[in-house]
Amino acid sequence: MPQHARITTIAQWTGAGGWRANLPHSCPEHALVWITRGQGRCMVEGIMRGIGVHNALAIPADTLFSLDLGKQGFGLVCLVPAGGPVLMPDTPQHLRIRDVQAQAELTGILEGMQREQNADRDFLDEAMNAQAALLSVWLRRAMIAHGAEAEDDSAGKRLVRAYAALIERDYTTGRPMHDYARQLGVTPTHLSRSCREHAGRTAADLLTQRTLHAVRAMLEGTDHPLNRIAAILGFRSAAYFSRFVQHHTGQSPSMLRKAAATSPQTRAPTAPLAARA
Repeated sequence: MPQHARITTIAQWTGAGGWRANLPHSCPEHALVWITRGQGRCMVEGIMRGIGVHNALAIPADTLFSLDLGKQGFGLVCLVPAGGPVLMPDTPQHLRIRDVQAQAELTGILEGMQREQNADRDFLDEAMNAQAALLSVWLRRAMIAHGAEAEDDSAGKRLVRAYAALIERDYTTGRPMHDYARQLGVTPTHLSRSCREHAGRTAADLLTQRTLHAVRAMLEGTDHPLNRIAAILGFRSAAYFSRFVQHHTGQSPSMLRKAAATSPQTRAPTAPLAARA
C-alpha cells in the first residue's frame, strides 16, 4: 500500500462489482469522498443516511461503512494513510457543501492531486502529501463553516455505532450475533430492532454482510486456499464456508474465484484482509 496520499474515482475505488461498495466493509486508509454527480445512500458506523451532489464524506480508517450511489453516481476519493503526517478527522464527517467557493476549492485540490499523480514525477510522495495537507486544511475549515447538520444522538444510534465497531473489530472470530448483543448488554431482539431502524438491515444481516465482503475480497484478491480463507475468517470448517458462500452468492467459492480470474477488471486493487493473513 502506498505510504502517501492518492486520488481515485469512486468507481475505481469500489471496483466493478457492486458488492464492493454496497456490502459493509472498511478501508485501511482515511477516505475523503467528494460526490459530484448522482445521489444515493451511505451507511457509516451502522447509521444509514442520504447523500448527494456536493456532499463531502470523511470516513476514518477501519470504520464500517457502505456506499450506494447507483450507476449514475460519480465523484473523487482521496485516500490518506492512517498514522501519517496528514491530519484527518477521527470521527466520520458528512458535510453538505452549499457554498460555491468552497465547492470550487475542494474540486481544485482534488484535480491538482489527479494531475500530480498522473504525471508520476520525482518526489511524488512529497507532492501528494503536501496536496493532502491542503485538503486537510480545507476539511477542517469546512467542518467549522459547514458543520454536520444537527441530528439526534439517541440511545438506539449509540447502540448501533457500538455494534458496528465491534463487528469491524471481531468479525473474523466467527462469533454469532447474540454474543455481540450479550457483550453490549441488550437482547438480540432489541439490537436487531435498533439496527433495522438505523442501518436498514437486521443485526444478523449486518454481521453476515461484513463477513461476506471479506470472503469475496479474499477469494477474488488473494491466492489463499479456500480452507485458509475459511480459517482466517472464523468459519468452523471449509464445508461450512462453502455453504455460506453458495447460500449468499448463488455460486461456489471456486466459481467466484474463477469468474474473477477471467475478468481482471472486476478484481479489487487490494484485498482488505491480505495483510492480516
